[in-house]
Amino acid sequence: MRDFGRGNYRQIDDYAFGSGGMVLAAPQLKEALDSVKTESGRKPFVVYPSPQGALISQEIIETLAHQEHVAIICGHYEGIDERFVERYVDLEVSIGDCVLTGGEIPAMLIVDAMSRLVPGAVGKSKAVIEDSFYRGMLDNPNYTRPAVWEGVEVPEVLTGGNAQEISRWRRREAVRRTLTRRPELISRASVREYLQGVNVAVIAENESVNLAGLSEICRAYEIGRPYIIAERKEIREAMKREYPEAKIIGSVKKAINILGENVLAVKISESPSVNSLHSFEIKRRCLEHDGNVLFIFAQDDRMLEGVDGLTGYLFGESSDVPAGVRIGIALDRLIGKR
Repeated sequence: MRDFGRGNYRQIDDYAFGSGGMVLAAPQLKEALDSVKTESGRKPFVVYPSPQGALISQEIIETLAHQEHVAIICGHYEGIDERFVERYVDLEVSIGDCVLTGGEIPAMLIVDAMSRLVPGAVGKSKAVIEDSFYRGMLDNPNYTRPAVWEGVEVPEVLTGGNAQEISRWRRREAVRRTLTRRPELISRASVREYLQGVNVAVIAENESVNLAGLSEICRAYEIGRPYIIAERKEIREAMKREYPEAKIIGSVKKAINILGENVLAVKISESPSVNSLHSFEIKRRCLEHDGNVLFIFAQDDRMLEGVDGLTGYLFGESSDVPAGVRIGIALDRLIGKR
């Protein structure tokens, strides 16, 4: 900044109009920004750490990591001229509800968090994926030797050598820790990896169900082929002729029986009804459940009567959203995908 200062003292700030402290001046800031343009002449993505900014998050860090060129403006004193902020700053970010002397420490935090996402910066790339907040959840607890310290033992599952059980324990502990310490994170977290099993059942009233489209949606969310429920035999036979590989059966209860014991059935309605749950609450209960989850969709809620389980809703009122779109929206809200 001093390279673009004014006068013998290379001044880069001035008194705030209307009384107050010192403010970094817009002309000097603009000249400094111009000096770091890319070779093509494009302005970098400008970040300004500020108490008025959006609270820093992993999503913001990932957004910055995908930019071609980032410039971080470090404010001082009362801040920087608002005209520069309005015209040239792309994102204001805050590291929390506190005031620092300048923006250098927030800038270090941003650079460090971005650096972890550069391939090779962290020895094991899998460690980055498993970190807290990468999927929106907190990390599981970690232990090292000695196996017993001050009378406290490492959880037995971690010393047993069963990789599958260890992985399951880590997922379960990450869920427990997030639900206990930061339950508000669940609403935006990608939880697919933390659920034991996810399945979809669609109640078909006629042959118009787009099985190919449903299969693509399920594949995108790493779910197996959907169950298609058709009560009428002639509809089932017609669907089997067109899609011989599809899971076409006669009732939801049969799908639940196929999945085995300890299945959590979640009926998804378009609009709220008596005892229905918000998608956030559905998400939380799915995480608490240690077993398979079956999301059930029907165009008519009456077709879900008699099926025990939770009832969630997507919209505040009824809407004419096609089944495929409705399923895609529900899966994105309930299990997310990164």
